[in-house]
Amino acid sequence: MKIKIKKKSEYNLFLDSKALYYDKIDYCVIKEAWNTLKEHINLPYVIHIVGTNGKGSTGRYIASFLYQLNKNVLHYSSPHILHFNERIWINNKNSNKQELQYAHEQLQLHLNSNILNMLTYFEYTTLMALILSNDLDYIVLEAGLGGEFDATNVLVNDLSVIPSIGLDHMEFLGTTIDEIASTKLRSCNNSYILGLNVNETILNIKEKILSSKKEIILNKEIRLPDGSKKLAKYLQNNLLLAVNVIKYLGLYINDLKLVELFARFQKIQKNIYLDLGHNVLAAQAIADELQGKKIVLVYNTYKDKQYEDILYILKDNISELEIINIYDKRMLKQDILINYCKKLNIYVKIFNYDNIEEKKDYLIFGSFKVVEEFLNLKRNNENN
Repeated sequence: MKIKIKKKSEYNLFLDSKALYYDKIDYCVIKEAWNTLKEHINLPYVIHIVGTNGKGSTGRYIASFLYQLNKNVLHYSSPHILHFNERIWINNKNSNKQELQYAHEQLQLHLNSNILNMLTYFEYTTLMALILSNDLDYIVLEAGLGGEFDATNVLVNDLSVIPSIGLDHMEFLGTTIDEIASTKLRSCNNSYILGLNVNETILNIKEKILSSKKEIILNKEIRLPDGSKKLAKYLQNNLLLAVNVIKYLGLYINDLKLVELFARFQKIQKNIYLDLGHNVLAAQAIADELQGKKIVLVYNTYKDKQYEDILYILKDNISELEIINIYDKRMLKQDILINYCKKLNIYVKIFNYDNIEEKKDYLIFGSFKVVEEFLNLKRNNENN
């Protein structure tokens, strides 16, 4: 009699079957999964990056510095831009297919089918990162929605790093800054450090919620790596926060090297900038950086984002807005975006990569999807 051997599923095919977004957060599922898995993982020191803007850059700076200091470190971030393996960075490299497949097989081995079916894309990916963090020195976990019920908050964090807090993901976190700040701050378990981009309202809420936790005071005079003055101001702020974290961990040295971050007000051609920003705080940071300079804004937005506030902040910097086509049901309808641009007296048209003009400066901005689509168009253009 022949024995049928069950073929191992591929992680990417399994993830393709997963729901990308919550209809309603059910924290019980990820908690049950972690309660099973934690017996099989020697968890490293947990640095949890929570907040609204600056999580990705702050986390990568921290992880890069830890690697430079001969520490074994994993950085988990989301979403990815072009390739899934960007989400899990281990010791200065994006994870490879073998590592991701191993993590997937471990989850399939230890979790029952009911839990496996119920976990969302982000939750499953988070658990893959936790599997791959086994026996490392540090894991830098970037929150997704960023609240107390985020999948990354299923384990007890050693240090919470909060670059900024503003209005975002209001369908899940709350409709006021008080509600959003409260759920983000309640994710802190032990020590925490706040970045420069927190206002008095946040500080007052912090005093109520985190009075029993240890606050690390940000040292604004600490030395930053060479080349930091060339960065956008918001990146300098996130870098300052990251260096403070390294000092708190007792690992600070004077010759930390600056890592280049992708698509953070990054100049990829003499007249083209990429930025992954997609909320009000990001728009304000860009406006501060542009300082009145006019740009062509290549833009699109999800319908749940505060596009009205974002464009109002940037309107004095926009010579024209070009809508980049993205085929996703979550995107705002083009006629709504066009009509709002008209209200702000912003000239608007549909973006065509072939019509980019060398004499104009372009900013690609609005979401990870916007940057991804632009890069795909750029690559196709170069290959033709």
